[in-house]
Amino acid sequence: MSTPDGKLVQEIVIESAGADAAIGAQAVAPDHSPRDPARHAGFVGDGAREPAIAVVREIERFLYRQSELLDTRQWQAYIDLFADAGVYWMPVAPEQTEWQGSPSIFAEDKHMMTVRMGRVSHPTAWSQAPMWSTSHVIGNVVVEATGTDRWYVRSRFHMMELRRDTVRHFGGTYRHTLVRVRGALRIELQRVDLFNSQAPFDYVLQVWV
Repeated sequence: MSTPDGKLVQEIVIESAGADAAIGAQAVAPDHSPRDPARHAGFVGDGAREPAIAVVREIERFLYRQSELLDTRQWQAYIDLFADAGVYWMPVAPEQTEWQGSPSIFAEDKHMMTVRMGRVSHPTAWSQAPMWSTSHVIGNVVVEATGTDRWYVRSRFHMMELRRDTVRHFGGTYRHTLVRVRGALRIELQRVDLFNSQAPFDYVLQVWV
């Protein structure tokens, strides 16, 4: 079942909303794709509320830490980067604006992320056999818009995945909606648009990109 603000909850049963209701990603970022930064109040491009250099550096370090946690399989620490109502979303196509009523590669709140962590961390998890690892590179970090303790951030990523003798490459764009919770940055929404999402793969993604 979905909550009034469109967040995912434990049952993960998709229901339709009223025609005028903002659901899914649109509840967090109404113009989520394609994102038009000028529609956000305080868009940095118009010279208003441009974030301080210290905040930009903090955001960059946050994204670097995220990739380090993924590469070192510190799953719980990665999940802890999300706000209580945070969502990790990987749509099928870049023009997708919501995860309710449309297929997604990932559409997980913290509960579902914890379930995934338990599965991949299980001692008999075949997908996590030895010789499996990832390496992320993050760059082109841009703060598209700012609000009160809220930042809309775009970045580019490249991930190399090694699984036994097979190497796969994934690249694309991250879009983070970051908020400050008790003084620390947390993820309210992380959207991952894979550049090669339509490519054929021998096996599905097991963990977050």
